[in-house]
Amino acid sequence: MPIAVDIDVMLARRKMSVGELADRVGITPANLAVLKNGRAKAVRFATLAALCDVLNCQPGDLLRWEAEDTTTR
Repeated sequence: MPIAVDIDVMLARRKMSVGELADRVGITPANLAVLKNGRAKAVRFATLAALCDVLNCQPGDLLRWEAEDTTTR
């Protein structure tokens, strides 16, 4: 998938655990893990806003676009 998720980078910078972030955002650790590991198909803007609020960052700090390698298709 061309969208990469950098939640673990922000967690490391903030010295915060996945459990603490999930608690403060108001989602389950399992749902946060799905998002963090790039397996989510979508993310609600409200969830993204809560993540940014708790981590004191911008959406672009959590999500980035990576071009797909078209030579292996």
